[in-house]
Amino acid sequence: MVPKILVIDDDTSLRRVLEYNLQEAGYQVVSAEDGEKGVRLFAEEAPALVITDMKMPGMDGMQVLKAVKERLPETLVIMITAFGTVDIAVEAMKAGAYDYITKPFNRDELRLTVAKALQFSGVSAENRRLKSELADKADYRTIVGSSKAMERVFEIVRKVADTDASVLITGESGTGKELVARSLHHHSSRRNAPFVAVNCSAIPRDLLESELFGHVKGAFTGAIKDKVGKFQLADGGTLFLDEVGELPLELQPKLLRALQERVVEPVGGTKPLKLDVRLVAATNLDIEKALAESTFREDLYYRLAVIPIHLPSLRERQDDIDLLVRYFCGKHGADSVRFDAGAMAVLRSYRWPGNVRELENLVERLLIMREGDNITRDELPDKMRSSGAVVSAPAHNVKVINLPDEGYPLEQLEREVVVEALERNVWNQTAAAKFLRIPRHTLIYRMEKYGIIPPEKAP
Repeated sequence: MVPKILVIDDDTSLRRVLEYNLQEAGYQVVSAEDGEKGVRLFAEEAPALVITDMKMPGMDGMQVLKAVKERLPETLVIMITAFGTVDIAVEAMKAGAYDYITKPFNRDELRLTVAKALQFSGVSAENRRLKSELADKADYRTIVGSSKAMERVFEIVRKVADTDASVLITGESGTGKELVARSLHHHSSRRNAPFVAVNCSAIPRDLLESELFGHVKGAFTGAIKDKVGKFQLADGGTLFLDEVGELPLELQPKLLRALQERVVEPVGGTKPLKLDVRLVAATNLDIEKALAESTFREDLYYRLAVIPIHLPSLRERQDDIDLLVRYFCGKHGADSVRFDAGAMAVLRSYRWPGNVRELENLVERLLIMREGDNITRDELPDKMRSSGAVVSAPAHNVKVINLPDEGYPLEQLEREVVVEALERNVWNQTAAAKFLRIPRHTLIYRMEKYGIIPPEKAP
């Protein structure tokens, strides 16, 4: 790819000389005759290098340097200064300029300075890429699980990672939705491009549009300079929209257009920007309920959920608890620590409203507070020891469950009972109905009511 260079100089003849010499050297060149136009052109063209005169009417070179660094700090800037004002050029380098050239300069000096700058830029970009790739790999390794439920998730990730299809990840808070999104990015051909994450629920509604799509100077009160949106930052890579269910209804059509047409338009802008972004979204909301209540657009949902991935809660993958506990002990430098049988029994029976995140926090706390390398049932929090244990005693006068003191939803309890009965009977509906002592049609009704799908029919 031919590097693009932006030249800003109010001297028409010098500007044309710069354009000619740089084009002759094989570079793309765009130019502006003053600082204000130069900064606007920089926002539109995103050049690899900026060459600007120091002294210009209106916005001078130092102001251009500041504007460029605020927008894209990695961009290199070369200052042009008159003989005898080298001290000012040195100040510019302290402020972030890469280098300077003094007037008059010859063609070879110009080309050498530009070549060194672009070479430096390439090395810096490669370092950033390697650091980003290492971070992605580290994040990928934190997805732990060997249960059937997680194997299904891993299989979907393997199949769809290296595609451009939009993915919607659903599941309760703490189940690892962002880790799955990072895994999709890491296993795609976009792995060397940016992974940009945005939490839609953490940004005020009136700022979310600007955060996603950017804005131009003067678009609204307080917009004192152009802003690059998250879509632009993720160009060529992956944009992860967490808690997308919280996206305001009035902003959803703009997101739909960005997905359909692959363009975004900054707030207050008139020129759409063509982008190449793979979108992965996540939500812990009941998306079907949101569609029914018209708080989420159906057309946007189907555009986001080309590939749906549902992450099971920790109580739905209790087979993974032992593995997760060992992993978190190792992660926090305590490979020698063991949880005894009593402690593990409590962990397996607990309801885990905070899912994997809650389990990791618990393990970290126990490791800090422990007195030895063997953690027992008595060291667990009282609420865990007194809640949720299932006992195998079918006699009429024996309690089968111990409900937590804070209460528990009846519908969720009924759903879990149905799922466990089906799993115990290898998803044989007749056997599961007999186990629950209900007619088979009643079991089928409960499965439809709670959206329980046999593994072989799961999407």
